[in-house]
Amino acid sequence: MKNKILFTGLIVLIGLFSVRCGSKSAFPDSTKKTNIVNVELSCVAFYNLENLFDTIDSPNTNDTEYTPNGANKWNTHKYKSKLKRMSYAISRIGLDHSPIGAAIIGVSEVENRAVLEDLVKQPDIADRSYEIVHYDSPDRRGIDVALLYNPRLFVVSNTKAHPYHMEENPNFQTRDQLLVSGYLQNEKIHVIVNHWPSRYGGEVASRPSRMAAARVTKSIVDSLQKTDPHAKIIIMGDLNDDPSNVSVAETLGAKKNAADVTGTDLYNTLWATHDKGIGSLAYQGQWNLFDQIIISAPLVNAERTALKFWKAEVFNRPFLTNQEGQDKGTPKRTHSRGVWLDGYSDHYPTLIYLIKEAH
Repeated sequence: MKNKILFTGLIVLIGLFSVRCGSKSAFPDSTKKTNIVNVELSCVAFYNLENLFDTIDSPNTNDTEYTPNGANKWNTHKYKSKLKRMSYAISRIGLDHSPIGAAIIGVSEVENRAVLEDLVKQPDIADRSYEIVHYDSPDRRGIDVALLYNPRLFVVSNTKAHPYHMEENPNFQTRDQLLVSGYLQNEKIHVIVNHWPSRYGGEVASRPSRMAAARVTKSIVDSLQKTDPHAKIIIMGDLNDDPSNVSVAETLGAKKNAADVTGTDLYNTLWATHDKGIGSLAYQGQWNLFDQIIISAPLVNAERTALKFWKAEVFNRPFLTNQEGQDKGTPKRTHSRGVWLDGYSDHYPTLIYLIKEAH
């Protein structure tokens, strides 16, 4: 099977791909009938799976609440239902523009590789043959980040786990950051999957921990760009901060406007979405957009014959959303207030589309 999805018959303006993304003409406009080209499209996504735990008590992690005798009475029935929910949600991501869904999906809050192996075997996504990149992290709860990818669309060439480090508190442990390099539409890209420290203790008090995480991410980016100044990099994850917070906007340096992105700059594809009041999670009536996808300048400013950013979105579909009650309109999570809801996650997935003019 070809490593790409070919869309033909899209009607576009000549030279439209040279326009910077973020403008109104960021993608071929089918209302303007001047030229026909072929476009290859790839969906890249991130999804916090909200505590995808098995039912086994692991002695080296604090996972007791997700055991049959724990606070959540986590049993085989609930685990299997969680897998079914997660796989269905993943199966729908990207279908608006790609008939076989996401090529790459970064995930967080997974306990181990075994739960991911169970996930990719679920009927809703089994035919995609998703493969897994996962490393165990030293997080005290035992939750990790990982990458799922369709091997027919993305060819992995190298992987590495980068440990978290905070000079002010060297004993603090949390999730590693996962770097996966490979080829998408025959172009090399680098994906960094993150789950930065939480806001436990308050946003201000916990801010230094996320700034430290941002420095780790920035060091990975700097290293890639030192080797290749034109590296195409995708940073994704639950950053536990919004696009405008200091860790993202200043420490990492992810910019708001595509027009300002040049050289080795980074562009936050979801900042404009956040400015519209759209979030990926809600807490006490407040929307946040913690689940972000940030890209390097070469994905913003590419020629139309190269892999290029088209658009980003929060995948806030009705089936993922509470339709009634006091949490109406927010993500339908697995548990709420001690009650098992048999939902999906407390986070919505986020995604971007990358396009390339076919030869």
